[in-house]
Amino acid sequence: MADFNKKENYSEIQWFPGHMAKTRRIIKECLPSVDAVIEILDARIPLSSQNPEINSICASKPRVVLLSKSTLASPSATAEWKRYFSERGGCIAADFITGAGLSEIEPAIKELLAAKAARNEERGMVGKSLRAMVVGIPNVGKSSFINKFCGAKKAKVEDRPGVTLEKQWVRSPYGIDLLDMPGVLWPKFDVRVVAENLALTGAVKDKVLNTEELAVILCARLMASEPELFCERYKLDISVASSLEPYEIFELVGRKRGFLVSGGEINEERTALTLLDEFRSGKIGRISLERPPRK
Repeated sequence: MADFNKKENYSEIQWFPGHMAKTRRIIKECLPSVDAVIEILDARIPLSSQNPEINSICASKPRVVLLSKSTLASPSATAEWKRYFSERGGCIAADFITGAGLSEIEPAIKELLAAKAARNEERGMVGKSLRAMVVGIPNVGKSSFINKFCGAKKAKVEDRPGVTLEKQWVRSPYGIDLLDMPGVLWPKFDVRVVAENLALTGAVKDKVLNTEELAVILCARLMASEPELFCERYKLDISVASSLEPYEIFELVGRKRGFLVSGGEINEERTALTLLDEFRSGKIGRISLERPPRK
């Protein structure tokens, strides 16, 4: 067992799938054929889930930002993020499972591309479909958005990163064609908290991670930011938990849940998977891991 209380002993989280370089190349090649970019960010970690390469590659195109999984995020934090991104263009908080915010997306895209549509009409191309590229990191909800927006299951969806591996055009009933692109993760993680945020929300495949270590990090983060929600979920005494080290809190959660093995030790794997699953599914509460930077 690693000493989880010593931060310097945490292993670095890295993920370098070979198809990422290919995806960046495809995005660059396809950009001239689209009118706008729809960038999907995770509402719980908008900056960590915003790949800086997408910013530079797509800078020449109008852009709408969709904050996905908003029903899992803190409402107050999401309101702050909407103001932050709205100052830089269009921004909509949405959830592609519940459909929240979906009705705002079509008018936002058409408003963004009103001048393009007007030019098409002037050239006699009345009714010509507008085209938008959908980009975002793995597991952020691109395929779920496309299926919800188009009203049919046209893109493959699974609750794990790296499912969409090839580009695909999808026609919507709104006169907007969508180009679904594979997820593009950061080529490297220079900032530790960014790597943690991506791992905690499921943007990185769990099989390449030490899930027990990650769950200990989660305990520390939630005790610092949302101690009431965290302690209520796992029936912890907040005054006691506040005095414990992160691994001790992790152990306490395992004992409270009865995840024990022979000898009275906790089942670390089961405890870790439960913590991560319940955070990612919103069972602990609506929690955001980051807030907009202060001006």
